[in-house]
Order: sequence, then structure tokens, then C-alpha cells
Amino acid sequence: MVMSFQFPAYFTAIFIITRVMSIMKISKPLDVHHKDIRAVDLATKLSVDPSAIESASRDFGGIVKAEPEAVLHPSAPQDIAALIKFSYSNSVPFGIAAKGHGHSVRGQAMAENGVVVDMRSMANKRRNGTGIRVSIDRLYADVGGEQLWIDVLNATLEYGLAPVSWTDYLYLTVGGTLSNAGISGQTFRYGPQISNVLEMDVITGKADFLTCSPRMNSELFYAVLGGLGQFGIITRARIPLQPAPKRVKWVRLLYDDFSSFTKDQELLISKNGRKDKSALDYLEGSLLMDQGSPDNWRSSFFPYKDHPKIISLITKHGIIYCLEIVKHYDDRTKHTVDKEMEQVLQGMNYMPGFIFGKDVGYEEFLNRVRSGELKLKSQGLWDVPHPWLNLFIPKSQISDFNNGVFRGIVLERNITTGPVLVYPMNRQKWDDRMSAVIPDEEIFYTVGFLHSSGFDTWKAFEDQNKDIMRFCNKTGIMLKQYLPHYSTKEEWVHHFGSKWKVFQHRKYQFDPRMLLSPGQRIFNNN
Repeated sequence: MVMSFQFPAYFTAIFIITRVMSIMKISKPLDVHHKDIRAVDLATKLSVDPSAIESASRDFGGIVKAEPEAVLHPSAPQDIAALIKFSYSNSVPFGIAAKGHGHSVRGQAMAENGVVVDMRSMANKRRNGTGIRVSIDRLYADVGGEQLWIDVLNATLEYGLAPVSWTDYLYLTVGGTLSNAGISGQTFRYGPQISNVLEMDVITGKADFLTCSPRMNSELFYAVLGGLGQFGIITRARIPLQPAPKRVKWVRLLYDDFSSFTKDQELLISKNGRKDKSALDYLEGSLLMDQGSPDNWRSSFFPYKDHPKIISLITKHGIIYCLEIVKHYDDRTKHTVDKEMEQVLQGMNYMPGFIFGKDVGYEEFLNRVRSGELKLKSQGLWDVPHPWLNLFIPKSQISDFNNGVFRGIVLERNITTGPVLVYPMNRQKWDDRMSAVIPDEEIFYTVGFLHSSGFDTWKAFEDQNKDIMRFCNKTGIMLKQYLPHYSTKEEWVHHFGSKWKVFQHRKYQFDPRMLLSPGQRIFNNN
């Protein structure tokens, strides 16, 4: 029988292991009592196993595939630093990408012909096996970059505390969301997750292991937050906490008029002070279209008995706009929360008779997407292509976007099979010193086309995405992509706009050999 070996991958891994040992100055026979035994340990954590390579070459998007030569399964940040040091010192450096839960959709966490760092390998191997340490006195949590937000929630709730800014889906790593922004319905009031970080430990592209904050190594701090993994790998983040509520009042309102829908949203987010008791705690909007059930995988909300009348509305209007709002409460405020919600709803222009409410636990609300995920997994419909498109649209142009995209491209194509989100944010809640890019207007909308498709139909959604981008370019809609994906340097320069020179300077400062996150294709797109 003839056996086939992947010689390039095999010898690359052997070469990497040998070079790491050389850099660590291990040149004599190995001794288990030797002080440099970490290098030997690191060598055992580099894998060329076909299953590891296959896993590292794919992501949630299911569209891009890029095979690394090896996968690092670190047990401590020092393993990552040693790997980066090797590549940085090599005459021919290789790319290194940190992969958390693999929820990228365009290969952003891949490293073709390089090494992917499986961050989740550290999840249960350090900091007393949790990777999360809560300071009750100082109201913060020190969290490993490899930790999932659901685990942060569970760990902090044990002390009656919680972070204030979340993503809709909690099975994402802390390092992953902080490298982008981390947005959800809390963003209008508390800012994105990157606006809720006190300090971080970061390993740069030069293998420097640094603690950074607004007062210490501040340039690195602001670079990494929203930096798309270009400047360093986050191994710890200090997240501020506040007392956690017990339950939430959760309300959905339906609109047939886009102008009323957006005006109500903008009015509601105008009350956004962190200590403003009249402010909402969460606000998101979405589109209901002809997809069968008015519910989707993100959450099952509407009473089943009301499905027929909602579907009838959708059939009549083509699109119905859904506004979703939440007010937290606890034992101290449980007797006043209903009145507070009534005051919020006064004067709003939703369709009479189309208001729906729930009262659920705080944790159940935050983890609302999980049940939909498990259901889709049981049906074999989770691990499918996800040709997503996420955009930030200035407030002044959201009506044009609705007319041209929602009521134009999307309705005409009639292929959308996943949630479509549309809700506003306040620019003042973002820090412009960070790398994340948003529109210049004070209020802007996030629009998310969260498509799911078959393995043979995803290109139709890609075509729709391209049509949307072409429409925006043609009509002068000054959008910014969230979770951006571009293929040329010119597109990236346009995306970053006035931030490009700073972004480029920071790259030369913290990753001069262009090692980190090659899958973003920002500095290696030739």
C-alpha cells in the first residue's frame, strides 16, 4: 500500500520546532530538569495533525478556507510569545493568527502557510482553571483573552455582578470581540465592549509582553481595541463590573412605517446616561420579512397564537419593522419597572395592538441566542455558510438605505433567510483614539444581514451583498463596514479614512514584520 504524507506541512512544523529550540538556546541533549524545558514543552504544542489543520482552516462563515502549516495549542501566554519571537527573528517570517471560537466569517482568523494559535487551549489551563478572576472590592474582572463571554457572565453573576456591554451571541472570546468592537443593544448607552476595558495584557508582533491601559503603554492600548488583531494578541482584559439586575422587561413593537420606526429609536437612545434611571438598558431593531415564522434563530419571542396576524401584516407590507427594548430590574425596582416602561412607551408611533412583552431572567435574556443555536445544530443547519454583511450607516442616509436596499434590492431578490438588524448608536459612546472605524455623524445605524445559506447557494447572497455595496457607493452613502472584509490596499485605505496613517504607523511600531492576523489581508493583500 502506498502512503501519502504532507511533506511541506510536516517539515515546516519540524523546522519551527527546531528553530524555537535554537532560539531558546537548547543545543545540548534535553534534560527534563533543564531550566529551558518550556521550549521543549512548546514543541509538543505545535500540531500538524490533519484534524487540527482542518479545524484551523475554516470558520463560522464557511466560505473561506486557508490551511496553516501548523496549529499551536498553548497552555500559557508565554507559549504564544515564544512562537512570535521565533517568527520575528526568522529571516523568512511566517504569519500568526489567534483563533478563539472561530466565529469570523471571512477567514480573518486564518493564517495560510503560517501558524494558527488555538486560544481556547488556554481556557482551562491557567488562573485556577477558570481564566476569570473577579474583584468584588474594585468591581472588575480579569479575564483571559481566550475566555467566552458566557463564562464571564456566569463567573461574575456568582458575585451578583456583570459587565454592562455585550454582544448578542455570548459564545465568542473576549479577545475576539475586543479586536473588533463588540456591539449589541446596550451600545447606545454603554458604548461597545472596547469602551469598557480598563487594561490589557498584550503580546505584540515583536513578542513584547506588555500591560497597557489609558495611562500605561496607551498607544498600544488604543491600537489593539478594534485593531483587527493587527498589533498584538490579547491575553488578558480587565473588564469593569456593576451590580447585576435580576430580571428584565422585554418588549417588541411593530411598525409599518420606517420613518416612525427610526424616529422612535432615535428618541429612545437620546436618554443614554449610564446613571439615568429613565434610560432603557437595551434597544435593537430588525426587519420581519416573508420567511414563514416571524421568529428566527436569534430568539423565539412572539406568542404562537399571534403568528397569523403578524404574517398577514408582512404579506401586506412586504417588510414590517420590529423595535425591541429592554428595561432591567431587581428586588428594589420590581414595583416601579412597569410604570417606567409605560412612560417609555408613551407617545411612540408603533402599530396599535402590535406590542408584545415578556418578563425573563437577566441571564436568560443575555443568552437568548443559544437556544436557537442548539436547535439549528440539532437540524444540521448551524455549520452552514454564513455570507454576512455588517454595516454602519449615517443617520442622515438611513432612509435612502431603506428605500434602495431594504425595499429595493432585498425585496426584489427575496432570498434573505436570516435576521436583518437595524438600530442606532451614539458616536459619543465610542473613543476615537481606538482603531475601530465608525461614521462621522453623531448618530449612526448598524445594519446586519445575518444570512444562512446552503453550500450551493451562498454565492447568491454574495451577489446581493455586492449589489448593496455598489448601491451605496453609487448613491454616496458613507458607510463603514463592521467586521470589515476587503481585498485591496486601496479599499482598506478608504475604509480607515483619516485613521489610516495612524493605523499604518502603529503597525510599523508594534508588528513591523507584518506577522499578525494575515487573514485580514490589510498589509499582505498582494
